[in-house]
Amino acid sequence: MFKVFAVLFLFALHVSALTLQKPNIYKDQNISGWMMSEKLDGIRGYWDGKQLLSRQNKPINAPKWFTQDLPPFTLDGELWTSRGDFENIQSIVMDDEPSEKWREITYNIFEVPNAEGNFTQRLQKVQEYIGAHHLTHVKVVEQKICHDKKELKAFLSEIVKKRGEGAIIKDGSRGYFDGRSDFVLKVKLSQDMEGKVVGYKKGVGKNSGLMGSLEVELEDGKHLFIGGGFSQESRKNPPSLGSIVTFKYFGFTKSGKPRFASFMHVRKD
Repeated sequence: MFKVFAVLFLFALHVSALTLQKPNIYKDQNISGWMMSEKLDGIRGYWDGKQLLSRQNKPINAPKWFTQDLPPFTLDGELWTSRGDFENIQSIVMDDEPSEKWREITYNIFEVPNAEGNFTQRLQKVQEYIGAHHLTHVKVVEQKICHDKKELKAFLSEIVKKRGEGAIIKDGSRGYFDGRSDFVLKVKLSQDMEGKVVGYKKGVGKNSGLMGSLEVELEDGKHLFIGGGFSQESRKNPPSLGSIVTFKYFGFTKSGKPRFASFMHVRKD
């Protein structure tokens, strides 16, 4: 019994030790010569060489055909279909039993954790593997060199016109790193954040008898009410207590709370 407990304990430690690369927010830093790419709004998938994991380090139940020819080295990317399709992507990827709808999903690689070399060399490693193994459902996210802030602004504008979420810009000269860093930045017209649902406020007027706003707890412990972005159906059946929701916002108030918060979706990954 002790041996079994010890094995489970060590496994739990291993699971909790997973640390992903996370972007900070772009604030007009000098990004000349960095690499820029579209930020895909899907479900993050981390391939540890044996299994596909969510950002919370939970196994993703992908079909065997999807993972059987993935490389013996680690990958980090986005499970994605198309722009503006998050709810569908989430329902496919987070389903307990993989369905035929996985045929819609592509695995879009934006990093090769722990591989040697700079960013371009790391991506070249997986690009060569994809070509050699004819993996049509695995792609490398297209990267472009950003020469100045004007070029970044134009790139972001094109993404937004196509209803994309935003851009990622990264110092491609560096070796692999994990955790949150100023060497990889998220660029969006609006920002987004997550919070845990801890309460509700009743609706008034046309929303009488429905949910008016959600009370969420932020990572820093602050509480915020989100009243915008909901359909009438989501007001009838609001996100459950304890669930994690994503909302967009535009800057911060003097008290440090997100300004003009608007609900986007519930996260299940």
